[in-house]
Amino acid sequence: MSPPPWRNRCPPSRQSSADVLTSPTQRFSPWARMTRAQRENLNGHLLTAPTLLVILAIVIVPFLAVIVFAFADLRLVDIPYMNLGNIEWTLDNIIGAMESKAFWGALGTTIAYATLTTLGAIVCGLAIALAIRRPFRGRGVVRALLLVPYVLPVIAAATIWRTMLNPQYGLINAFGLEFLGWDRPIGFLNTSTYEVFGVSIPLTLLTVVAFEVWKTTPLTFLFITARLQSIPGDIEEAAALDGASSRKILTQIVAPQLRAVVLLLILLRFIWSFQSFNDIYLLTGGAGGTQVMAVKVYTELITRADIGSAASYGLLMSVILAVLLVFYVLLSRRKETL
Repeated sequence: MSPPPWRNRCPPSRQSSADVLTSPTQRFSPWARMTRAQRENLNGHLLTAPTLLVILAIVIVPFLAVIVFAFADLRLVDIPYMNLGNIEWTLDNIIGAMESKAFWGALGTTIAYATLTTLGAIVCGLAIALAIRRPFRGRGVVRALLLVPYVLPVIAAATIWRTMLNPQYGLINAFGLEFLGWDRPIGFLNTSTYEVFGVSIPLTLLTVVAFEVWKTTPLTFLFITARLQSIPGDIEEAAALDGASSRKILTQIVAPQLRAVVLLLILLRFIWSFQSFNDIYLLTGGAGGTQVMAVKVYTELITRADIGSAASYGLLMSVILAVLLVFYVLLSRRKETL
């Protein structure tokens, strides 16, 4: 008696993943010889490669070019004919910038501008965040309106301010002449110093500082508001039940929670203000005692066509900002170890 037909059938061959990887066509491929950790590492490198290439193209290469130009005797018209073989290397650009009164004047103006805008934006953002921390009717609308200066294009914002501060038809001067008793219009955007109650103040510089504070306070407000919302409400309620006053709750519970984000904002706002160009150039063009380092770099490059001098100013700016960044990192590490 012959066996049933199903016994003569061979089961279909099944290849496991290991058999596939060790097949003759793939046995000697680099991918097959890699471990799982190596393949995951390679995938990570491939995914981050486009970002690294973009950073290399728009950050690293231009910065290296600035370093080359800062130590080279070059004019703007020499760029098309430049090659590394015929560059005359020199320290005259750096030495000339360090010995120039214009450099130290621009540096002092930049430090004053960055300091005032940083403090103003943080103080205003902190005050607004604390003021509208508690829920009330219309809080969402208020928060949305507070973001308008930040999302407004800088060209539109600068145009609005220039129109309001115009000595001939500006709203501010019209209001001052009509209701505040001003005897003449005030040139807010072209007056280096102005006497108020016998005290000379840098009027134009303070005007651009006010513009920057108005423009950047919403970002500070967002950072601080996000940190306030992460503070557990139970801690404040327990402190209030124990008899703590609102001032003690603010200074001993809320303030320590905001220390880290405020320090981060101080660093970021100072760096951004230190290299600010658009706001000042659109408002004053560097006139009225507002020629900061970024505007000075632009003047050296465009007006004087001296690319070496402009690159030296930009390199010195980078060195100053790098020192500030290192100081912040060291301060952060010290606080982590305490």
